[in-house]
Amino acid sequence: VPGDDCLNLNIWSPSLGNDARLPVMVWIHGGAFRAGSGAIPTYDGQNFARDGVVCVTINYRLGVEGFLYLVNGTANLGLLDQIAALEWVHENIAAFGGDPDKVTIFGESAGGMSVTTLMAMPRAAGLFRRAIAQSGAGHHAISLETARLVSQNLAEKLGVAATREAIAEVPRDTLLQAQVEIGNEAATNPDPQRWGDVVLNAMPYEPVIDGELLPALPITSIAAGNGARVDLLVGTNTEEYRFFTVPNGVIDYLNEDTLSKFLMNYGLPAEEALAVYREAQPNGSTGDLCSALITDWFFRIPAIRLAEAGVALEQDTYMYEFAWRSPQFDGRLGSCHALELAFVFDNLYQPENRGMVGSDGPQELATAMHKAWVAFATTGNPGWPCYDLTRRATMVFDTSSQLVDDPHAIKRGLWEGRR
Repeated sequence: VPGDDCLNLNIWSPSLGNDARLPVMVWIHGGAFRAGSGAIPTYDGQNFARDGVVCVTINYRLGVEGFLYLVNGTANLGLLDQIAALEWVHENIAAFGGDPDKVTIFGESAGGMSVTTLMAMPRAAGLFRRAIAQSGAGHHAISLETARLVSQNLAEKLGVAATREAIAEVPRDTLLQAQVEIGNEAATNPDPQRWGDVVLNAMPYEPVIDGELLPALPITSIAAGNGARVDLLVGTNTEEYRFFTVPNGVIDYLNEDTLSKFLMNYGLPAEEALAVYREAQPNGSTGDLCSALITDWFFRIPAIRLAEAGVALEQDTYMYEFAWRSPQFDGRLGSCHALELAFVFDNLYQPENRGMVGSDGPQELATAMHKAWVAFATTGNPGWPCYDLTRRATMVFDTSSQLVDDPHAIKRGLWEGRR
């Protein structure tokens, strides 16, 4: 279990040193569980503090150090770091004007997956009251069998035994290089005999279902009642996967064979699925269709399932979609993964965000989205109706934001019983 030496937090408080009892938001960064930091400029929390919220951003161990499973070691050290940070917040945040009984955890991508995983973990119960999962939900964790395969592959690459002691002797630079190579190999040679669950999600370092700290797949635990007293806000961006296919040009090389493989791997009926996705994007290229398909499997459908679980547990649950399209890459980047971050933090015009947002992003959208996040952390209501299985009310954030009932309904129906 990590000690205080593992804790690394940044805190922005509007009321340092008094008993203001302000709402608290704890940010968990993304990065596929192998990269990222809570200290990058996009996550500057001063605008949350400006609006009456104590904002905390945390770091946690990543990659091999945080999520490699070894039989003689502790699984999920990265998750234990997150819990240690939340315990510290619970015990100390009053000194910064924060209310330990009004903590909202929020995160994006692997951070959103972490949020949902924490909801599912008995050990994290009571450490937060509300949760916001951005572009990451409850389907992303790996089995013990897959975790063993990953550790064995890494050990073979390093030429050492798959033990804690042997891995610890490897020079850090060598270990980090091997960590990157393992990820690349899993993505380029997705052999299920070698990689197990990683074949579909290409993320070898994820929370491990160890039967103790993480008893089951997060969505399964949540549907069974874990996290039932936690208010929930969940959503995705409209074109998530274009982040991974447009900047590197891969979108122009995805062909019909690739599309067919995705349809087969996801268990979708090929003809019906192609008809649905082509109707949604009648002028879309094969790369566009692939990106849309992966967006749904990886991000949108898990978010919907999480919202449905919240509804079944009769907890206050809200759904959003971020639809504003970036002008970058001649407009091809679209409403991609991570684009909403600068809007959520109301840090639209930081130089570091221009590569995604461009130089003239709509401030009124950032104001609206940031305000909704603050409102949810403060009151439990972001400003629109709760999600239910009849209406499926979803706030679609764009230059002209609007409440939409059951967006992508036809595609959602296609995945029913399959994801």
